[in-house]
Amino acid sequence: MTVKKVMKKSVKKAAKKTASKKSSAKKAAAKKTIAKKATAKKPTAKKSTAKKTTVKKITAKKAPTKKTTAKKSPAKKIARSTSKIASKASSKMPVVGQPAPDFALQSDTNGTVSLSRYIGKNVVLYFYPKDDTPGCTREACSFQENKSKLITSDAIVIGVSPDTVDSHKKFRSKYGLDFVLVADEDRELCQAYGVWVEKNNYGKKYMGVQRATFLIDRHGRVAYVWPKVSVDGHTEEVLHELSRLG
Repeated sequence: MTVKKVMKKSVKKAAKKTASKKSSAKKAAAKKTIAKKATAKKPTAKKSTAKKTTVKKITAKKAPTKKTTAKKSPAKKIARSTSKIASKASSKMPVVGQPAPDFALQSDTNGTVSLSRYIGKNVVLYFYPKDDTPGCTREACSFQENKSKLITSDAIVIGVSPDTVDSHKKFRSKYGLDFVLVADEDRELCQAYGVWVEKNNYGKKYMGVQRATFLIDRHGRVAYVWPKVSVDGHTEEVLHELSRLG
């Protein structure tokens, strides 16, 4: 074999090796490109999942807001309803010249007391919040101290509160009261005379008795109304109006 032939074979082998290396390099590069593309696609899938999760979270937050609104609205309706009831109760207060609402309720004397029983006499019907409290005690004692003057005016006194008969008995005994105390436990008489109203004590609202007095003449008609009584000097005001009735 000649030198030229040997040289040609060597060149061909070298060329084949180079071609083989290039082919391997291309294949490796192609694999890397495919791997990069696959890696690039995966984060996109994660991003879309993240978006879906966010939407779900927002929807979940909105749902309770609707429920909370639904819970609050009935409470507001109840508050408005209570205010309307209170205002209606006040508007029912009898006016001068109107027949006084009759009643038949238990008293501290263990008997039933009715207004119609006293037709022919003047009646001082007064409503007070509670037995044996400072203002109510002063008011009751003032009527008791002026009993002789009330008798002269041909008038009787009837006190009304939501207290029980037993509570009235203790109140009467403790202060030596000599007039009838009616137990309006169901507040029906208070409502009939419009004195069961909404009150406000240091921001706290509640239903209670508004201190009021009604002077009822011999014919059972309302002669005078004191819708919001101030205890001091009240008995003198009642005696003055009684003197005008004659």
